[in-house]
Amino acid sequence: MDGGGAYGGGKAGAPFDPIAFIQRPLVILRAACLLFAIIVFGCISSKGYITKGDKEVCLYNGDNNACNYGIGIGVIAFLASIGFLAGEYLFEQMSSVKTRKHYVLLDLGFSGFWAFLYFVGFCYLTNAWNKSPASEDGYGVNNVQGAIAFSFFSIFSWIGCAWFAFQRFRQGIQDAAFAPSYEADPVGGTGYTSYPDATDAAYQEPPFGQQQRGMGDFQAPAY
Repeated sequence: MDGGGAYGGGKAGAPFDPIAFIQRPLVILRAACLLFAIIVFGCISSKGYITKGDKEVCLYNGDNNACNYGIGIGVIAFLASIGFLAGEYLFEQMSSVKTRKHYVLLDLGFSGFWAFLYFVGFCYLTNAWNKSPASEDGYGVNNVQGAIAFSFFSIFSWIGCAWFAFQRFRQGIQDAAFAPSYEADPVGGTGYTSYPDATDAAYQEPPFGQQQRGMGDFQAPAY
């Protein structure tokens, strides 16, 4: 994880380095999630249905809900991946700690939930495909099997995103726990000067050996 800023991000206002950005493990995982999502909903949309009579029937044992589920989680994952990639770019520009915290929590919750939905989708599609009758001409077989395979890969890619988000959140909690509860003295840490009182060095008592002269001490001059 990158250090130097709140919740594992760099300090706000730092110059953007595109090479370092695309080499980040989290950005690579986001790109993988994006690619897998395109494959899942693309495979089902293109050859996941077969025309029988006047209607289209899903190749997953004729269960249109299975096709709709695979397309639905794929399209939403595609849009979410684009959004999180944009969020990774903007994360370094977030100067507010609360904004970074909310982004990290959103990332953690969504990534974990979508990994679970992909797991459900993988089990659902696999079970439906195992019950499907054998295709006569092999139409769409590679597509439906590819959707199942990349649904399985997507489980781990989204789990990886959730793990990185959890690491960010934990680092943010640790930084907040050890942060000082007060701000540094704006006068260079020298502290505030006390109000001058009667004991200030600028005020000095008259010496004890010197006596004040009264009116009786003056004598008339002699002529």
